[in-house]
Amino acid sequence: MLPAFYRYLCTIIIRIEVLITAFKTHIVSQFPALANQKILVACSGGLDSMVLLHLLKSLGFTIGVAHCNFMLRKEESDDDLAFVEATALRLKTPIFTKAFQTKKYAKQQGLSTQVAARELRYSWFNSIADANGYDLIATGHHADDDLETFFINLSRATGLRGLSGIPKQNKGVIRPLLPFSSAQILQFAKKQGLFWREDSSNHKRDYLRNKLRLDVIPAFKEVNKTVLQNFQQTQQHLKDSEALLEDYITLVTKLVVTPQDTGFEIDIKKLQALPNTNSLLFELLYPLGFKDFKAITNILESDQGKKVLSKDYILYKDRGLLFVREKNLKRDETIYSIEKYQEKSIVPLTLSLRSVNKVGVCDPAILYVDPAKLTYPLKVRLWRDDDIFQPFGMKGKKKLSKFFKDEKVSLAAKENVWLLESGIDIIWLIGLRADDRYKVTDTTQEILKIEWIK
Repeated sequence: MLPAFYRYLCTIIIRIEVLITAFKTHIVSQFPALANQKILVACSGGLDSMVLLHLLKSLGFTIGVAHCNFMLRKEESDDDLAFVEATALRLKTPIFTKAFQTKKYAKQQGLSTQVAARELRYSWFNSIADANGYDLIATGHHADDDLETFFINLSRATGLRGLSGIPKQNKGVIRPLLPFSSAQILQFAKKQGLFWREDSSNHKRDYLRNKLRLDVIPAFKEVNKTVLQNFQQTQQHLKDSEALLEDYITLVTKLVVTPQDTGFEIDIKKLQALPNTNSLLFELLYPLGFKDFKAITNILESDQGKKVLSKDYILYKDRGLLFVREKNLKRDETIYSIEKYQEKSIVPLTLSLRSVNKVGVCDPAILYVDPAKLTYPLKVRLWRDDDIFQPFGMKGKKKLSKFFKDEKVSLAAKENVWLLESGIDIIWLIGLRADDRYKVTDTTQEILKIEWIK
């Protein structure tokens, strides 16, 4: 029989090998393409990121290290930086570092320090990855982080997406340690003789996550030793349900959503004909950052012109439709020219120009005009608030804004109305109405047909 010391040593080796084997199996099954990709490891110097760094390095992956100094803990932050730099040097691994004025950025953007730090680091990670050919960014999130996130989202009245946990991969970020507990990671680090830095702020109860980690979750584990394993099983059921929901939303999207050049529109009547209308609308809009369930659902019964904002998008109601547009979409101020005898223009719209013998079928996408009245070059541009023209069939002039209102042109349609100009005159609201002054008459010698080819 082996002496006690050797039995203990064998137990240590087995535990280490079990975690390495489990990690390798997880990588092969969940990230099969990883062997041929470059990985940028987000490394704070803490326990989780150091274990992830050593695991990926020991398995032979091509990696680099990215470390953020948020300058929140003075000398401690500087010591973290020095530690990560020394580790990268010892492992012969490329390292990228960046110092951020986190509190200043948070104040400027009106964000909490935590949210500001998150925005700064992921924006920088992506820029480093793009500039240096890294395919993926790896972070050290583990099973206990996932459980904490579940409780945080639960307290915020989140939907199914929030309860299904941290994704193993999204937007170029992978989290290979998600199946493993903090206890497993700590045990591995100790048995391997790894060093790491302790973040003193993790022991403060200033943030909800820290309170959960230090007080709430330990109490749960004390009552139920298998709470983490049970949570992981529950979470898998939630993810399966989320997958079903996403399949259904894909079908609903085809029924009620119409893509537009600058966003999309939702047909309210078609949406309301489906069961669970409010929940469907929330699920359609949630991926674009709309998270206020009450505001989103209230817009269905609100007056026209009602708006709801997310960080990057605007939702508004107009004439039985809901429109979603990018909030900071830049307006095209370019004036495009069409020269005399030019037979086709493809920017910004495809226009065909040719002489014909007679006026054909009436169509909003076709303009018949007397070319003798034209001043070249013709110009194509977006409409402006002060534009005036003389609508076909009318004797007086009218502001375009008044014309749109009288013709019940939707807010979304108005955003993308292009004009055709001759000299200083508008001769055509392309696709809507011609100007009466340039129409074909009995004295017209030649007819020019201009067609918008959609």
